[in-house]
Amino acid sequence: MTRSDPSFRIVRLGALAAAVVLAAPAVGAAQSARMSVEIDQAARVQLRGPAGSVIVGNPLIADVTVVDANTLYVTGKGYGVTEIVAVDAGGRTVFQSEVVVTAGSGSGRVRVWRGGQATEMACAASCSPSLRGTTGAAPDAP
Repeated sequence: MTRSDPSFRIVRLGALAAAVVLAAPAVGAAQSARMSVEIDQAARVQLRGPAGSVIVGNPLIADVTVVDANTLYVTGKGYGVTEIVAVDAGGRTVFQSEVVVTAGSGSGRVRVWRGGQATEMACAASCSPSLRGTTGAAPDAP
């Protein structure tokens, strides 16, 4: 087989394509999990590779602080479920996770209902309204 032979070109092209596929990390190899974060708390995420961009599905539920290219902190902002994706400079996924923001143990927090309005209170030796304040109308009775 010589360089001018068409078979040589096909073999060379196939080898090049295989090298490209093997060199690119697969999305399945990216960190993927479901994580739980308590509201108003933060959780550290150590990435397996450097992130170029971070995408948050719903920033009202969770927020991300980028410490460096390999470290993120996910903060629970509101109750619910959202997704966070981090991609490298080439657009390949290096982290993908469903984030569930929960009330957690609830220690130090109390919800006070006045009529149809709920106020979240932060409690230690005494209670005072939290920064969350009034959360809205009472849920419908079953």
